[in-house]
Amino acid sequence: MIEIRTPRLLLRRWHDDDLAPMADINADPRVMHWVDDGSVRDLDHTAEAIERWEEEWDEEGFGLFAVELLGSGELAGFTGLSVPEFLPEVGPAVAISWRLGSQFWGQGYGSEAAQATLEFALQDRGLDRVISISRVGDDASENVIRKLGMVLERETAHPVYGIALRVHAIDLTEYQA
Repeated sequence: MIEIRTPRLLLRRWHDDDLAPMADINADPRVMHWVDDGSVRDLDHTAEAIERWEEEWDEEGFGLFAVELLGSGELAGFTGLSVPEFLPEVGPAVAISWRLGSQFWGQGYGSEAAQATLEFALQDRGLDRVISISRVGDDASENVIRKLGMVLERETAHPVYGIALRVHAIDLTEYQA
């Protein structure tokens, strides 16, 4: 079982008792504003998503980690790696992403979890390049992306929703742990 500890977080695989708190995060319009078309997700959709994330771990050897606060054991959201199949123009690629409950914003958890995940991708999984895809205007995600040392590679549009996206990238030669 892969786990990563940071000073304040535990990045781990998903547990059954993560479903309700992740569904609460996915039901928050403030959180989902920057995801796909901005629609909130219900419990069933969240259960299906967690099942897909766990399957990706089994198939790819990486996936989305549940992010747990070490101090309280609370589920803060997720961060991790996935293949961005919705955007074939960037393939083959592995993308880093994150989603935290709004009560955990502004405390550096997203950057802390993303940095640990990027290190895992480039050093543990042997990837030589990682991308991040964000919606234009999502300044909080852009801030995390900058902290990771990623650089803008292209602007494009979501193929289904037509929403403006930015693709940032970093490769192993640019990465400084």
